[in-house]
Amino acid sequence: MHFAIRFLTEYHYDAPVTDNLNALRVRPATTSTQRCDEFHTRIEPEARVSRHLDYFGTEVIEFGIPTSHEQLTIDVRARVVTSAPPDPPEGSWDGLLTPAYFDAAGEFALPWQDQPSIAGLESLHDALEAECPLETLETLCELIPDRFEYRPGATYVGSTVSDLLDMGAGVCQDFVHLSLVLLRRRGIAARYVSGYLWAAPHDEGADSMELDTHAWLEALLPCSDGRGEPVWVSADPTNRGLAGEAHVKIGHGRFYSDVPPVKGLYMGGATSQLEAAVTMSRLDPQTSARA
Repeated sequence: MHFAIRFLTEYHYDAPVTDNLNALRVRPATTSTQRCDEFHTRIEPEARVSRHLDYFGTEVIEFGIPTSHEQLTIDVRARVVTSAPPDPPEGSWDGLLTPAYFDAAGEFALPWQDQPSIAGLESLHDALEAECPLETLETLCELIPDRFEYRPGATYVGSTVSDLLDMGAGVCQDFVHLSLVLLRRRGIAARYVSGYLWAAPHDEGADSMELDTHAWLEALLPCSDGRGEPVWVSADPTNRGLAGEAHVKIGHGRFYSDVPPVKGLYMGGATSQLEAAVTMSRLDPQTSARA
């Protein structure tokens, strides 16, 4: 699929601020099933921009505005091409115990945020008993939306897994955080993914839509023959299934705090008002092709 994406963020301050330092993680990644053909960033007031890859391989765009200002605009535009991922491997549980799996899993197999056990997970953990890791992952994608209501406003960006369990409702970020806990408890390495999702109904011919950034996960599954390299498989518990070509990945990390789209600070006593909008357009592959 071919997409044009615009991510427009505006901050309005009720008094002048200075030394506004920001880090953006908004550029679509390039992977085996995704290619970013164009990417542009416009910042007002104008600022010098630097780029680097973070520890997890996500591109970070950093800039600072030292002078006084009362508004900040970040206008990001990208063109992306995606393709359907291959069928996921059906390796056995024994595949989680191989040296190759340990090496690939790294910190993504560690306990959740080094916290003690979270109360209330037992029934969810037991419901994920399955013949193989892939079956557990597929069951998880049905279990989370069956047990928890998707309700914008029920939680906030700093909510914890315990908050979701207590509230019984949340959004994609909460569903993914809980999923990471459950998968890691089963010995399956898993990581948080930030990106965009083309969520237009299949029976509607929409070519453009307004949306929010989206979260899903990648689980490390052992190969089917038990001898090859394990594979990261994308899954979206908010939407009840494995992720596909409608998902546009920005980056991944252990949890949300590793891949926030915008993170910054400024000097001054002003409060800020945020306005953010993502517009995603589906393009005709013929007309959007570049020479």
